[in-house]
Amino acid sequence: MSTQNDSPASNLRIAVAGGTGVVGAPTVAALRALGHTPVVLTRSTGVDLVTGAGLDAALEGVDAVIDTANTTTLSAKAAIAYFETATGNLARAGIRAGVGHLVVLSIVGVDRMPHEYYAGKVAQERVAEQSGLPVSIQRATQFHEFAAQLFENAHLGPLHLAPRARVQPMAAREVAAALAELAVGPPRGRVPDIAGPQEERLDAMIVAYARARGHRGWIPSVSLPGAQMKGMRAGLALPGPEATLGEQTFAQWLSEQAAGATTGSTATGAR
Repeated sequence: MSTQNDSPASNLRIAVAGGTGVVGAPTVAALRALGHTPVVLTRSTGVDLVTGAGLDAALEGVDAVIDTANTTTLSAKAAIAYFETATGNLARAGIRAGVGHLVVLSIVGVDRMPHEYYAGKVAQERVAEQSGLPVSIQRATQFHEFAAQLFENAHLGPLHLAPRARVQPMAAREVAAALAELAVGPPRGRVPDIAGPQEERLDAMIVAYARARGHRGWIPSVSLPGAQMKGMRAGLALPGPEATLGEQTFAQWLSEQAAGATTGSTATGAR
């Protein structure tokens, strides 16, 4: 997938919040490939987005910030508190440091189902837009790694479950490339959504991932409770016709993971 930025620049310092995560790490790599200098903002590098510790020092001389930081909570209250605090601290530190551009990664359809975790992403977008920093917001669909996350976490005792939902997953590295290109251009507000090349059944993805991992047990398809999952089953997380589509399919990603496993390199993550 390719995107177009309006005024390319060179030799920028660009901070990546969550820069070791499933999208943050390839975003750091994408920035380096474009000839820019990434600055990783994580607790391991001495930066805590929730307390604000280390932010001012880390953002000195930074031209733009990409926010890919995440939380694992499914609670709307906890997600809202996290994103309002973390993105708020990041934006305020950015203003103090003279940062010229904040890029926020969000999720397709959050405004159509502002519940549970998605309520936090809605709050994050609002905080960014009201922060006073020039902002770009990029909504993306779920990543291919979403199937891996659910295989590991959705279970009853030893029984793995496959939640039903309609999704159009995309490669994390394609999301990362879009974020990197967006960050080196001028702020654009809410930009067109990005998504994977085709719709998939989430439960079928989970089973396919499990089989590729060698799991042969029964994995029942289930309809999980909650407004967010109900909305996803109804297709509210799918992109509209204006979305920019990526290239790698879920099946291709699975093949890539299998090839990586033979060399001792695998990738899992969250979305």
